[in-house]
Amino acid sequence: MAEYDPFDCAPGLRLAAHERVSEIHHAHLCSRLDRLDEMMERLEKRLWLTVYGVVAVILAQAAQSFLGVS
Repeated sequence: MAEYDPFDCAPGLRLAAHERVSEIHHAHLCSRLDRLDEMMERLEKRLWLTVYGVVAVILAQAAQSFLGVS
């Protein structure tokens, strides 16, 4: 019996190429999602800083008006 060397066929190569492209797309998507998550965390910190600033201004005005009445 003769032993034949395996060979690559076009559909198999196309499937392997598609798998590699899919892996690249998945990795790129994951990195974009990580960057988006980081940006959302920074935005959340800025939002809370703004909320605390507004509350501080309101409390300072309330304290100032309270001291003005006294």
